Amino acid sequence: MKLYYCKYPVGRQNFGDNLNLWLWDKLIPGILDDDESTAFVGLGTLINDSLPRRTSRARKRVIFSTGAGYEKGMPEIDSSYKIYCLRGPLSAEVMGVEAQLAVTDGAILVRRLIPINKHKIYKFSYMPHYNFAGEGWKSVCHQLGFGYVDPSSSTEEVLSAINNTEILLSEAMHGVIVADALRVPWIPIVTHPSILSFKWQDWCLSVGLEYQPVTMKRLHQPKGTSGGWAKQSVPQNLDIFKPARLFRDWLRQKSAALEMLRIAKTTQPKLSSDLKIERVTIELEERLQQFKNDVEAGYFRS
Repeated sequence: MKLYYCKYPVGRQNFGDNLNLWLWDKLIPGILDDDESTAFVGLGTLINDSLPRRTSRARKRVIFSTGAGYEKGMPEIDSSYKIYCLRGPLSAEVMGVEAQLAVTDGAILVRRLIPINKHKIYKFSYMPHYNFAGEGWKSVCHQLGFGYVDPSSSTEEVLSAINNTEILLSEAMHGVIVADALRVPWIPIVTHPSILSFKWQDWCLSVGLEYQPVTMKRLHQPKGTSGGWAKQSVPQNLDIFKPARLFRDWLRQKSAALEMLRIAKTTQPKLSSDLKIERVTIELEERLQQFKNDVEAGYFRS
């Protein structure tokens, strides 16, 4: 049974996608391998009309806490799909499956794997979306004395950074999900219209919350330091505009710092109730045990 998740080219990584490797290795050790006859579809917005093509060698597809979205539509849910749970009610609705399959995102299960840190380092931290991360946001956070959570850092580093903050401002959805799991209040941020509100709404509904993001102006990163998009560089001896760019970047970062500070100080952070987060965690654990029982019974054997 092979894990299917969103992979990036060598040298690039994104926390929400890489969390799959860390999480499932701990929760279902010894089950996943390189056998493509069964695909285990876990964390991510992966259910769409491209899924059959991307898992074309799979005769069975396990869906566990996955979200629907992106691409052009939904796949036909035939007998090859074994759905244990979905990210939220909107995923179930657009897929046309039973509402009781909607539980929550599996990233919530990190709360069973790492202890909550009661002794925080930062009052506030900011985690940008992977595509908009870079040295500019890092500089802004340092100016404010905020923590900077780099979505391209290792899974362990991101988990620790979130666990060490009192309040997380985040444009990265899995940053917020992990924050909620670890009982860190959070403020959802949007700096670009490409952020998919559907997946946020889907997950928020699963834990009894409304998605009410705060808009923050996009920060153009210093040249060559952007996150997910292609980087460019100019030979130093030809870069005659560097002093002007440095001043421009300083002005942009100063403005962004003032805006971020205002949002942090005036926005009421969100957090699901202790009762709700425990209830969906238990439900996920029960669905995961069902999956393990099916594996042991030989349901997915070739």
